[in-house]
Amino acid sequence: MLDYTQLDALSAVLKTGSFDGAAGALNITQSAVSQRIKALENRVGAVLILRGQPCTATPAGARLAAHADAVRLMEAGLLDSAPAENTPLRLAANADSLATWMLPALAETDGFLFDLVIDDQDHSANWLRSGEVAAAVTGHPGPVQGCDSHALGALRYYATASPEFVERHFSKGVTAEALSRAPALTFNRKDRLQRDWATGMAGTPVTLPTHHFASSQGFIEAASLGMGWGMNPEPLLRDALARGALCKLTETPLDTPLYWQVARYAAGPLAPLTRAIKAAARASLIQEL
Repeated sequence: MLDYTQLDALSAVLKTGSFDGAAGALNITQSAVSQRIKALENRVGAVLILRGQPCTATPAGARLAAHADAVRLMEAGLLDSAPAENTPLRLAANADSLATWMLPALAETDGFLFDLVIDDQDHSANWLRSGEVAAAVTGHPGPVQGCDSHALGALRYYATASPEFVERHFSKGVTAEALSRAPALTFNRKDRLQRDWATGMAGTPVTLPTHHFASSQGFIEAASLGMGWGMNPEPLLRDALARGALCKLTETPLDTPLYWQVARYAAGPLAPLTRAIKAAARASLIQEL
């Protein structure tokens, strides 16, 4: 049986980044925090915190901290009550959802301190499978085992670049040869959007020369500056298209279906957030493909 005062100390150190901060948050001494962390590490037989500035979790520490957060939500669900004020809530989502439609839903849901894990929509469900988050925006209809899945709609992407870039690299059209030479923009090595769209356009897989920019806004700016072409979400494109800073390579979009998956133990306490997420998605995402 785990000692939840020790788990609270672990969570506090990771949330504040230090033993001093945890002591202040828990209203106990730093020595008491250290003793609780040491006792918990002895209990589970693993190092849980990497001491530094800030302190960070080992994989075992991250799982235990997520477990502690899950227990708080589960208790609220069992008692059919709202979570306590400032309850930590770890979620996973793709960067483009956060940059386009998701933040208003978080902003209107009170009572939580959000800890957002940013990952590709094709991989964010893995955070649910490992138990490290209570809910996630994913590209998988699922449901992940132990979760409920809610269809949200699709985020529409267009391949865009600066007019000068299009003239220089695609004056003869979007062909396999042109795509194999024109620098692309890729969010990170998990990002398949550019490859999938290029394969659809060329009719065959294309090896893309590419920059890597792990920033939704950075994609827009880099494309506007003529560094490359990339798949940008339509809501972020409107201003740049209107100003002529960007243009579409073609009118062929790539629609990415998204789903909100929630661990069933948290479904009750997270019901207000789920309603807000679904409403925000209806207002911003493509609902009929």
